[in-house]
Amino acid sequence: MQTLDQLRRGDLDGVSHLKLSENLSIFPQEIYRLSETLEVLDLSFNALSSLPSDMSRFKKLKIAFFSNNLFTEVPPVFKECKELYMLGFKANKIERFGEDILPLSVSWLILTDNKLPSLPQSMGKLDKLQKFAVAGNKLQSLPSEMKNCENLELIRLSANELNEIPLWLLELPRLSWLAFSGNPCAKVEGLSLAEMAYDDLEMKELLGEGASGEIYKAYSASLDEDIAFKLFKGAVTSDGYAKDEMNAYMSTGEHKNLIKVIAKLEGDDRLGLILELIPKNYENLGLPPSLQTCTRDTFKEDQEFSPKTIMTLAKDMASVAQHLHAKGLMHGDFYAHNILINEDDKSYLGDFGAASFYKENEEAYERVEVRAYGCLLEDLLNLCSDTKDEQYLSLKALSSRCINEDTSKRPLFKEISF
Repeated sequence: MQTLDQLRRGDLDGVSHLKLSENLSIFPQEIYRLSETLEVLDLSFNALSSLPSDMSRFKKLKIAFFSNNLFTEVPPVFKECKELYMLGFKANKIERFGEDILPLSVSWLILTDNKLPSLPQSMGKLDKLQKFAVAGNKLQSLPSEMKNCENLELIRLSANELNEIPLWLLELPRLSWLAFSGNPCAKVEGLSLAEMAYDDLEMKELLGEGASGEIYKAYSASLDEDIAFKLFKGAVTSDGYAKDEMNAYMSTGEHKNLIKVIAKLEGDDRLGLILELIPKNYENLGLPPSLQTCTRDTFKEDQEFSPKTIMTLAKDMASVAQHLHAKGLMHGDFYAHNILINEDDKSYLGDFGAASFYKENEEAYERVEVRAYGCLLEDLLNLCSDTKDEQYLSLKALSSRCINEDTSKRPLFKEISF
């Protein structure tokens, strides 16, 4: 972490990245020392409620984060920041978002966990917008002008007050990842699952941690075996409420490419699930998107996949997606980084934090997820060197069909054959 004292002494002169968290209530004038070089500014976890009007002095500013501050409005100070493409105000107290205050260069906007009742009509002018996180607000509708956001690929709308997901949103040519649980328009299934007491579990090591909770290895006395225990956090995440993720897990049913859900936590204020323990030889197929890739996964350096591996994954993921959509359940985060795979190409689709049940327009929702599937195939094929192989060519053609910008021309999962 850098410090204001370092900035004042000139130790940070010429840097392109600046991160300060010192309970700041006023924007430090010393930051202007970096007006010619600053590209990434992170003033998250402070006590800021306003910004100076001359932010355009930062000529190279590309990314700006102000999460966990005290803003009550989206500051109207970035309009002339022509290089800005990523802006984040997660976990503030924002109630107002004015018209025409953002530069048209914005492609990634984060307003998760605020108090916004509405969005400006000028959202429709953001024709470069690819990723929009606005879960945990008070939105009752979306401005119809957003139908012009034809580059939008990922949107998080969970935990709002939406009475409907407009059809025009589902028909956007590039929309692939959508989450909307925790809204009146989202269907909630009647759920039943065996229960298990926390005292029945002997906690072992932490296996992983995500936005919605932690996963531990544990021993179950009643089952006399090791299991995985997911303990959910209560707060709203970028994907929505933990309880909605838990409900989605409980409703997935059985499939060879889904991690088996054994029981839920009994008689405890905490939310928790007991899951099948996956062997250690499974690892994530990919890595999450980066600041540079925005909506697309990243992969290990020198990662390569064979046509055979991609074909096996393609079949299994189409099968599990068909299984979920037959239940009216959209995964919402259909990515390589949410797939576990072993050396024998056996795989599991996990992480249901962005999953949502839909009530109507069934095929429209499914065709959104089909595009995510097509993007997954495209990412894997880009890491395959055997481009003359018949399986490669077949998968390439399938991927092209799935990412067709005319949503009506995409296949449903049940129509995908190999």
